[in-house]
Amino acid sequence: MNEQRKDVLGMLAEGKITAEEAERLITALERAQPPTAASPAARPKGKAKYLRVMMEFVEDGDESGRLNVRVPLQLLRAGVQLAALIPPQALERANAELSKSGVPFDLTQLKPEHLEALVEHLDEVSVEMDQPDGYLRVFCE
Repeated sequence: MNEQRKDVLGMLAEGKITAEEAERLITALERAQPPTAASPAARPKGKAKYLRVMMEFVEDGDESGRLNVRVPLQLLRAGVQLAALIPPQALERANAELSKSGVPFDLTQLKPEHLEALVEHLDEVSVEMDQPDGYLRVFCE
């Protein structure tokens, strides 16, 4: 049970609000929460096919924004296989540019066999962040 729901039930128990008011508040809270059908727990265990990023936020002035990205993990596999075709000189130049930009990533170490281990473990990844002004979810489905 989340904190807001506990607060509503607490106000009801203390007699500060009526049962009808508590019901309206709880209904409003449920509508404001992100959909649970897309939660990582709702997916049966098995091989993940997509990396999912969902975000909703409220900016100043009550304007809201949404992000809902679903990336096929097969796209990662294809990208790594294509990277194997890039000439070593180009990879060195790309690594230098990445490093200059503050991204210490070595593209020459990107191998298909490493990617499969990463994809296998991605199935267990779940990142959730709830804030009063929005939420973020990153998971595989």
